[in-house]
Amino acid sequence: MVSHEHPAKPDKPVLLDVRDLKTYFPVKTGVLQRTTDHVKAVDGVSFQLRRGETLGLVGESGCGKTTVGRTLLRLIPATGGSVTFDGIDVFAASGSELRRLRQRMQIIFQDPAGSLNPRMRIASIVGEPLIVHGIIKDRDQLRTKVEDLLERVGMPRLAADRYPHEFSGGQRQRIGIARALALNPSFIVCDEPTSALDVSIQSSVLNLLADLRDEFGLSYLFISHDMAVIQHICDHVAVMYKGKIVEEGTRERVIEHAEHPYTRALLSAVPEADPNRPVKRVIFEGMAT
Repeated sequence: MVSHEHPAKPDKPVLLDVRDLKTYFPVKTGVLQRTTDHVKAVDGVSFQLRRGETLGLVGESGCGKTTVGRTLLRLIPATGGSVTFDGIDVFAASGSELRRLRQRMQIIFQDPAGSLNPRMRIASIVGEPLIVHGIIKDRDQLRTKVEDLLERVGMPRLAADRYPHEFSGGQRQRIGIARALALNPSFIVCDEPTSALDVSIQSSVLNLLADLRDEFGLSYLFISHDMAVIQHICDHVAVMYKGKIVEEGTRERVIEHAEHPYTRALLSAVPEADPNRPVKRVIFEGMAT
């Protein structure tokens, strides 16, 4: 894979500011289903994302990284903390202000098959956000816009007339990316967008995301459990473990000079290209094996 890291530019303005974010889920027991405890899926997470950059949020399954992405988009209610997007308090926004935020903040889901309605043609799937937000009302203009979006993500224009099951996993993920781009957002949560794809397809999708970021000035929160993917596309890296960020820094600093033993364990799990080169696996106590 060819790296798509940007050189660090501290003068770039902050687009997303997350402070002490908490998301707890109640544990209910007994016949009356009373709340007896809480699962602290996200427990005091803070980070900043600058315009045009990609922050990789990495950790093993169950560490809370997907919950972070969905909470800051208000797909899951937050227990505490704050999220500021381009100067707007996301959790306090309502009405027309929240509607505008929805246009500017989008998500690409992990499972391209599960995120696309199997009963809808691709034209309706990609065009639906434009209709819901009242951006395009003319049918011919909508069709042209949808075909342009499909073409931009490497899909044929005639794909608009087909159904999701007629495409491969990589093609379905490209359709999901086209849908996320429809409202011309400035920020996209990429929730493990390549983890369900064959390794041979992952690189092409990552390259597409990097090209779109550069072309449209997008900012990504890129969620993954795979350090190899994080190395490929991210400018900065935040490592999550049990609901908390345990290490954060530029990609080069985290990859080459990891300080936390959990980060070193994740790095040691990255496959080595040379089969004859010995690999020393670092095992972090409490880490899934």
